[in-house]
Amino acid sequence: MHPPSSRNAAIALLTALFSLAAPASAETELRVCADPDNLPFSNRNQEGFENKIAALLADDLQAKLSFYWQKQRQGFIRETLGAGHCDVVMGVPHGYERVRATPPYYRSGYAFVTPAGRHLDISSFDDPRLRDLKIGLHAIGNDGANSPPAHALASRGIVENIVGYSMWGEESQANPQGEIVSAVANGEIDLAVVWGPIAGYFAKPYGNAIQVAPVPADSASPEMPFAFDIALGVRKDDQALADRLAASLTRKRPEIQAILAAYRVPIIQPIVGSTPSATDSVAANH
Repeated sequence: MHPPSSRNAAIALLTALFSLAAPASAETELRVCADPDNLPFSNRNQEGFENKIAALLADDLQAKLSFYWQKQRQGFIRETLGAGHCDVVMGVPHGYERVRATPPYYRSGYAFVTPAGRHLDISSFDDPRLRDLKIGLHAIGNDGANSPPAHALASRGIVENIVGYSMWGEESQANPQGEIVSAVANGEIDLAVVWGPIAGYFAKPYGNAIQVAPVPADSASPEMPFAFDIALGVRKDDQALADRLAASLTRKRPEIQAILAAYRVPIIQPIVGSTPSATDSVAANH
């Protein structure tokens, strides 16, 4: 075997250097942990606003986009992000202790959903009419009563007129998250207290027939948050990815805001930014 020519040696050297400098394939792929049936956030057809924002960020980062699908049940973070199947969760409350969060990209809260024609105009949990109205709530925890609205109503003894709706539904049920809004439109319940992005999205087909109004902080429990800064979450030790995503969020902010508006996500200003609230906890959708 003859020794390589100087030209071949130079090519070999450049190839070696390029292989060292080029990013690994994992670094050029944005692997997103997502629920396959959780509109308006995500679904397998990539119709949710988190799917759209993930595609926007992947394009900005010149990365291939892929989704790891898993139902958002107990253990979701551990079994997706923690198990290494994917690298980013598109919606976590800023300050959530199980992930490293980017700066938040939107802030939203709970909403009162009522039939516009009845002019209920509920604006507080202290409204005495709430004792007589049939109120819909999402049952989202093991006890079915752990959301801030459930606590606010229970603390006032408003429990007998509560109607619970599953956040997840049966496997065969399409868009179970929206059933509670349909119940308001159909007159099955008088009003619902719903996480804002769900309320805005599922009220949209009903046009002006459904009113969506923000829920203010509970005067009886001011320490309990009703609004949350929502961020992207990565593994705690993945500072590099968090930084790349944070920069991309900044660059693509106008486009992200347009996507949120198209999905009628109720936005609360200001977004707190990099300083999480001490009382932040997991919002209803995650």
